[in-house]
Amino acid sequence: MGERADLVLADARHLKWRALDGLERVLMVLCGACLFGFTSSTLLDVTARLLGHPLLWPQEVTSTFFIYGVFIGASVATRRNDHLYLSAVTEAMRGRTRSFFELFNRCVVLAIGICLLIFGVQNFLTGFGSFRMPSMLPIAYLYAPIPACGALIALFSLEQIANGIRHGFCEGGVRVDEPLKEAV
Repeated sequence: MGERADLVLADARHLKWRALDGLERVLMVLCGACLFGFTSSTLLDVTARLLGHPLLWPQEVTSTFFIYGVFIGASVATRRNDHLYLSAVTEAMRGRTRSFFELFNRCVVLAIGICLLIFGVQNFLTGFGSFRMPSMLPIAYLYAPIPACGALIALFSLEQIANGIRHGFCEGGVRVDEPLKEAV
């Protein structure tokens, strides 16, 4: 695919499996759809209020798009390394120290993904006892993206850990030191 059509960032290609590129594309499109839905429903809500005919349902739709967008965005940001982790600190390092902290950072993100998965499932299952107004839908549908996000974050973290150990963590695949497995 051409550079313009490819949503997968080339600078971290050495940390990614091509098999997950399609999933990343789908997540990016879903994230854009959530942003569009959030913006549109907010605009509708504000317009209806200004016209003197407030609606109840746009608030529920807006919060749903926002919640889904946040968790979809967090999972795709993990794959793209666009999330908040200590990249500025590790980029200043070299050699085995950098490899250690790159691995450590990704292990922390992996642990967070596992926690989101485990506790997200628990939260989702308890959400069937509460209902949203005015739709009277179980609040569990708002909690559904939490374990999905956790599973995706864990998957993308494992992908980067495995490829980082094999190819090195630095950008462009240029090694900053000997293979990490030799250092361990």
